[in-house]
Amino acid sequence: MNVNELVWKREPKKYKISNDKIEITTEPRTDLWQRTYYHFRNDNAPVLQVETEEKYFSFVVRTDFTDSKKRFDQCGIVMYLDSENWLKASVEYENENYQHLGSVVTNHGYSDWATTAISASVKSMWYRFSRREDDYCIECSDDGISFTQMRICHISKGGEKIWFGIYACSPEESSFKAVFTDMMITECKWPAHDGQQPD
Repeated sequence: MNVNELVWKREPKKYKISNDKIEITTEPRTDLWQRTYYHFRNDNAPVLQVETEEKYFSFVVRTDFTDSKKRFDQCGIVMYLDSENWLKASVEYENENYQHLGSVVTNHGYSDWATTAISASVKSMWYRFSRREDDYCIECSDDGISFTQMRICHISKGGEKIWFGIYACSPEESSFKAVFTDMMITECKWPAHDGQQPD
């Protein structure tokens, strides 16, 4: 992946970019969330993305969040189209015992949040983000080889040109260094559906 093609949406104060590694130091009270459940809205997390009109591809990245330490500290993949239409996947710190591996999909200004609890000892996670036209698949892996599906979703504004990449944030009074490596764009690894056909 050519890091020179990546563009900031809300550039953070502190970061480092090289050909094989990106480091983002989060700032307090940064987040991506829209309305659902407690009507809170926050749209100020730093996002580093590339644009494409390619309809079939996969994007892979390894995240390291060894430095995370405060509730909701997070870093992962993102497809940010505008403030009310986007998706993200990450591990969000909770406490010394467990954290949340999950994803958020936001359509028309309302976010959902799907999670599963994992051990707080996990400090690294791979993600694979795949596109098939205006549908998307998010997968995760602990070794970058065997990936497990987290969710399949539809993005209402995701049918044409999109922007996708990485993000990191600290929704509470916190700051940590998020590290991204092994980024690559490949042919679509999400196979076409071969089961029951539509009516």
